[in-house]
Amino acid sequence: MTTPTTLLDLAGASRTPSAWEAAVLILIDHQREYVDGRLPLAGMPAAVAACAQLLALARRHGTPVIHVAHHGRPGSMAFDPTGPYAAFIEGVGPQAGEITVTKGLPNSFAGTTLADELARLGRKELIVAGFQTHMCVSATVRSALDHGYRSTVVAAACATRDLPDPLGGPAVPAADLHRSTLAALNDRFATVVADAGAWHG
Repeated sequence: MTTPTTLLDLAGASRTPSAWEAAVLILIDHQREYVDGRLPLAGMPAAVAACAQLLALARRHGTPVIHVAHHGRPGSMAFDPTGPYAAFIEGVGPQAGEITVTKGLPNSFAGTTLADELARLGRKELIVAGFQTHMCVSATVRSALDHGYRSTVVAAACATRDLPDPLGGPAVPAADLHRSTLAALNDRFATVVADAGAWHG
């Protein structure tokens, strides 16, 4: 049996993580809904700490940061923009000079200013983290390829939740969903790294 490989590796693509000097850090949906709201995710304390590490690295290197926030309709069951849980998680919110983009769909490019903001910054590399791995992170990274960007996804700074099996089997554990989503992205859409240690500080 042959050893599995990826389409990017077959093509000889670089697997070097995007350099901070050439990239934009995009943090997706790092909001309270996923901590103490209706959609708590598995492993959030560690994932939020990993997001904070990335933010610190970006700020140290002078890398532009874009914070993406999901907003539902006012009064909606989740991500109600008039309620407390749409707020960014304390410690990983934007500082002065950092960009915030608001979206209503999983893909952070869909119906938002993200493409314009990235074009203005003029960088073609993205470092991506946030929530949920299988949903908005995946949708955004896949779309980023269509927009001409090379992405690096930081596994430790992403998280997801258990999902029901549509075929009637046992629930799909968050850890399995996270791992399989990252494997799919790493095949063609991004280079996946374990954590901020990929840049050696």
